Amino acid sequence: MKIQTYYNHIRFYTPHHFIYYPILILFLIASIYLSINTEDHLIWGFISVSFVFLFFIAYMLRQHYALTLQNRIVRLEMRYRYFSLTGQRFEEFEYKLTDDQIFALRFAPDSELIPLIKDVLKNNLTGNAIKKAIVHWKADYHRV
Repeated sequence: MKIQTYYNHIRFYTPHHFIYYPILILFLIASIYLSINTEDHLIWGFISVSFVFLFFIAYMLRQHYALTLQNRIVRLEMRYRYFSLTGQRFEEFEYKLTDDQIFALRFAPDSELIPLIKDVLKNNLTGNAIKKAIVHWKADYHRV
C-alpha cells in the first residue's frame, strides 16, 4: 500500500463514485433534456425529480451508516490511546474538543498525540491544522 499522508488520505469506492454516480448523473441529464424537448414534459419532469431523489438518498445513506459507526470507533480509539499513554481518562476534557478535532487527532502517532492534544486545547486548532501539524502520519487504511 502507498504510504498515507495528509494529501492522499481521502478514499474513493470505485463502484459508488465512478460507476453509480456517473450513470445516475447521465440518466438525470437525459431525463431533464427529455422533459424540456419532448411533449411528455410532466412524465419526464417526474422522472427527473425521481433521479434527483435517488441521488440524494444514495449520497446520504452511503455516508450516514458508515460514518456514524466510524465516528464511534474513532472516539473509542482515542479514549483507549489516551488512557494507555497517560493513565487518565480522555472523557475529562473530550467535551472541549469538536468532532473534527478528535477525528484529526487519530492520525497522530503516540509520540505526538499528548503534546498535540495540549496544543489543540490551548490554541483551539482546526481539524485541518491538526492534520498539517502531524510530523509522522499514523495512517488509517481501514477507514470508510
